[in-house]
Amino acid sequence: MASIRLKFVKAYVDRHGKVRHYFRKPGCKPVALPGLPGSDEFMAAYGQALADTPRVEIAARQTRAGSINAMIIGYLGTAAFHNLAPTSQQTYRRIFEGMRRNYGDMSVATLARKHVIKMLDAKKDTPVEARNFLRCLRLITKYAINIGIREDDPTAGVRVKLPKNDGYRTWPEDDIAAFRTAYAVGTKPRLALELLLGTALRCADVVKLGRGHIRNGTIQVTAQKTKTALAIPVTTELAEAINAAAPSEHVTFLINERGGSFTAKRFGQWFTDQCVRIGLRGQPHGLRKAACRRLAEAGCTAPEIAAISGHKSLNEVQRYIEKADRARLARNAVAKTRMATSSV
Repeated sequence: MASIRLKFVKAYVDRHGKVRHYFRKPGCKPVALPGLPGSDEFMAAYGQALADTPRVEIAARQTRAGSINAMIIGYLGTAAFHNLAPTSQQTYRRIFEGMRRNYGDMSVATLARKHVIKMLDAKKDTPVEARNFLRCLRLITKYAINIGIREDDPTAGVRVKLPKNDGYRTWPEDDIAAFRTAYAVGTKPRLALELLLGTALRCADVVKLGRGHIRNGTIQVTAQKTKTALAIPVTTELAEAINAAAPSEHVTFLINERGGSFTAKRFGQWFTDQCVRIGLRGQPHGLRKAACRRLAEAGCTAPEIAAISGHKSLNEVQRYIEKADRARLARNAVAKTRMATSSV
């Protein structure tokens, strides 16, 4: 019988002769895994550990009291941080690591606006990174205010101007059709596309979907980022793709090359690679936007779209509706012009 090998899984024989399995990822706390490798309970626990095992707190070296490093460590222990979505926690930790590496010993009490500007100027070539850095710096200065280290916020009024663009490119219908032609029903790439397009969910939610989420013809899931409970009807295209490609023995619909669940980051990389293979410049988040575009073009209201996509802000959803309305008005205007000229 072939053995199952999973990344970061270690097996030990305890003093009673029983084999026990642990998830041991560098920089993370070990997690005990129940059952046997390959079982539903084991793979569910393994997928969860792989996605969001708590990292060991940042405190590798002696910390100077009142420093930026000390504020980071303090903030990481707050309820505000632990209430964030796992993906946000991971992103913030990465930014904090760079912050403490470059400015860790700087006193937060003497941090001035000029220092903040200088920090951001060092990231002028990467404005998105600069914006995220500023967001995290605000968090620790707010924490410093809350614990009485300082009274004012040196980041107040500081802004990072981002280049004007629409973010991730929305998939046009031609690209969706080309992807479906290249990857037939029954393939994993096709299953991934139908899950993204049919649910309008973010990657972090799509990689966790499985048969256990389907009840009464709907996918029932809580969006990781917004904590919004959703009940998304399963379309014919999505049902066909799931039945043809999703392994019935696995806890999630999508599995990676090692036979485990994808992380959101790895899934995004893998899906982008499938697009490149067939000459498309598509990313998974662009399919979420395409799904919202389709709903808007079908005449759905902002609350109706948000009920599927899980958007907290209706203003963001409203942009899809306004764009669809402009296209509809333009078509009507051209049609009226043609009627007027043909009657002359």
